[in-house]
Amino acid sequence: MTATVRPLTVNRALAVEARRLRASSQSPRLDVEVLLAYVLGTTRERLYAEPERVLRQAEHARFHELVSRRARHEPVAYLTGRKAFHAIEVGVSEHTLIPRPETETLVEVALEKLGVLADERRREPPRVLDIGTGSGAVALAIAYALPGVQVVGLDVQHQALEQARLNAEQLGLAGRCRFLVSDIFAEVPPGSLFDLIVSNPPYVADDELAATPPDVRSYEPHAALLGGELGLDFYHRIVPAAPEFLAPRGFLAVEIAEHRADEVTAIFRECGRFEQIAVRDDLGGSPRVVVARERA
Repeated sequence: MTATVRPLTVNRALAVEARRLRASSQSPRLDVEVLLAYVLGTTRERLYAEPERVLRQAEHARFHELVSRRARHEPVAYLTGRKAFHAIEVGVSEHTLIPRPETETLVEVALEKLGVLADERRREPPRVLDIGTGSGAVALAIAYALPGVQVVGLDVQHQALEQARLNAEQLGLAGRCRFLVSDIFAEVPPGSLFDLIVSNPPYVADDELAATPPDVRSYEPHAALLGGELGLDFYHRIVPAAPEFLAPRGFLAVEIAEHRADEVTAIFRECGRFEQIAVRDDLGGSPRVVVARERA
């Protein structure tokens, strides 16, 4: 007698593949939902509307392959090439850091400070500089939230900037966002002034990399992660130089490692050019952004 082969439905595929990820992912069910939705060209919500949909052989093979890669700790965002961030979605690649939910705090602080400047100056358009833009996530989230804002994103990685430009085009923001190859301020024309400078710089200390999750240390670009012996190298370069490129009474906001708030605020104070220095927590309650205003 020939055994009956059970059809592989959406429900069964999710259950089987989620079990494979239990040892390698903190969110196995979410991961397989995102991956299957990607393979089927649908949404996670739609998967549950059609739980008995039978997968074609090619769909199952592709899904199984992606789950196998995820089991080796390859990030889901690199597998799908997309990542939701703030109110937008951006393309990512192995050349770009994957935008984190905590970095949305930097965007929220940026929007708040641009609102302060708009109330004071009542002029448009505000100009924003994003240092270490990567995929452009922070720059594009700001531009998307504030029609009329002009944003310049800087990065040393050509491949990252190509991704940022593509993301800007896909979001309809290319006319208001420019991306330049520059090592911090090196290629910014003298005399260029910005109302707000933001940065999510590399801030993992060299000896901390080994303790990061394998998803991070094995796949994400180390140049976008490592900030020197103490993780502070880029703050020492950005903060003292920023006032030259800030419009009068402009703001500087930088993302930080949660355990480096005191050190980064000290760098702002030692610069002597900033006031209203404040630390903002992310939604998890961890210190995440230091923001300050240029002295009058």
